Amino acid sequence: MIRTTADGAVRVVTLDRPDRRNALRPADLDELAAAVAGADPETTPVVYLRGAGGHFSAGADLDSVAALDDPEAFARRGQRVANAIADAPVTVVAGIDGAARGGGVELALACDVRVATPHATFAEPGVRFGLFGAWGGTVRLPRIVGEGEALDFALSGRVVDAAEARRMGLVSRVVDDPRSVADEIAANRPDALRAVKARLRDDADDETRERAEAEAFARLHGRYADEIREVRDGRGG
Repeated sequence: MIRTTADGAVRVVTLDRPDRRNALRPADLDELAAAVAGADPETTPVVYLRGAGGHFSAGADLDSVAALDDPEAFARRGQRVANAIADAPVTVVAGIDGAARGGGVELALACDVRVATPHATFAEPGVRFGLFGAWGGTVRLPRIVGEGEALDFALSGRVVDAAEARRMGLVSRVVDDPRSVADEIAANRPDALRAVKARLRDDADDETRERAEAEAFARLHGRYADEIREVRDGRGG
């Protein structure tokens, strides 16, 4: 179900089960984690996560959910995959077209950048049949959109369109071609991308974060000092 291709500096990871709106079975989660982990942070510093067939993902496959004999283990499995995406040493861009539901929203939340097409829609419909997203969504959603928006979105189960998702902060851009954002990011220095992601994802205390920020800046400065001078002198890009 998980299809991976390399395209320049971007590793394209496609959720490829369009007949089920790219719903994820337990084994698919492991494949997805491996596909993201397989990206070389130097040669393919950006992973572009997308869905096939005009949808992003319907989330967890309900046939698999109905048959679970250890639902807690399944939730933990999804959390590990979402954490693997969030902690990857590459930048992960979610390109969201069509429906993102339940676990599909949660996987998108784990990505570093979420970009929607005008046709994208989002919902956490599990509450309608007695469940909720448990792949880290209750942790990440309020961090990203704020507690009030998170509660309204998750408790109502309502469908949010791309424009409202942008207003909420659930996505950062609405564009016709989300892949163009992945290419834009991939044009930058891989080590600078890693440093920025690590610093922005750091949840240590402020003093520790500021010290790490200064150290990372100094390392990059030492590596690119000559190019910085060329830019200053008008000889670089």
